[in-house]
Amino acid sequence: MTARPLASVSVDLDNLWAYLKTHGDSAWRGYPSFLPSAVPRLLEILGEQRLTTTVFAVGADVVREDGAKAVNAIAAAGHEVANHSFGHEPWLHRYSRDRLEDELSRTEVAIIAAGAPRPVGFRGPGYSLTRDLVELLAERGYVYDASTLPTWIGPLARVYHNRTVPAGAADDGRGDLFGGVSRVLAPVHPYRWRTVEGSALVELPVTTMPLLRTPIHGSYLLQLHELSPRLARGYFRAALRLCLARGVAPSLLLHPTDVLGGTDAPGMEFFPGMAAPGSRKAAWLGWVLATLREHFDVVGTGDHVSRTEVRRERAVTRLGAGR
Repeated sequence: MTARPLASVSVDLDNLWAYLKTHGDSAWRGYPSFLPSAVPRLLEILGEQRLTTTVFAVGADVVREDGAKAVNAIAAAGHEVANHSFGHEPWLHRYSRDRLEDELSRTEVAIIAAGAPRPVGFRGPGYSLTRDLVELLAERGYVYDASTLPTWIGPLARVYHNRTVPAGAADDGRGDLFGGVSRVLAPVHPYRWRTVEGSALVELPVTTMPLLRTPIHGSYLLQLHELSPRLARGYFRAALRLCLARGVAPSLLLHPTDVLGGTDAPGMEFFPGMAAPGSRKAAWLGWVLATLREHFDVVGTGDHVSRTEVRRERAVTRLGAGR
């Protein structure tokens, strides 16, 4: 029997306060949370699709009661829990090496305390990645990073985001959010980072449409669906056909906003797709996951890496060293 092609699904467990913080809204300081609504919905959809995935958790949530409960429920359902930084600042690429290490270690401690195993995977908020971060992940025994998004959309997304930031909000790093033009040429297949110490850290990119390099993650698909359900279905099916034809094992990224409506996330009217009811979003996400399962054996990112023969390498010197 021929093995089915491999794919993976992951969830970045970004919380309401994190979106408000990036947007420059001071209401984030009260740490408003939509995890009690989002996590049960996500787990229900994943359970209906019989999928075991990876959830990237934010340390500042996991040290709080609702975040710890969420991580405990996620781990109990059999999903991998990975590290998504402590403070979820998309300008992580501006951090010093010491501050990066603090972000990693504090989140590791929180995840373990919440009842999940020590994480072996990391994704930077806003797809932030630097040479220092790669080296620290390797030193701390991480198996993989999943922070790169090989697309030309990043600079355009930055322009859109910055235009919606309130006047007078501090620029803590928003000027270089979502990566630069160099991301266009980044690999779409998994590869190993080559460091001076001979790192074995695997990079698992968030998959974009082969050839076109346009996003196919959950939030982008949802925006297309709001424009035209028929267009969104055709676009996703075309992406999967191209992945099969080009030998790309897709790694699909989801967020809690993929199942939440505006009433679940007050203050997020600026975010695309929040006018749609959560029930409609959940139904669409169910279709996306079912369609992915028709063509691929779908696992979490950790299993994706462990089941992949990674032959490609990339020099870590291609990355900036950070601050």
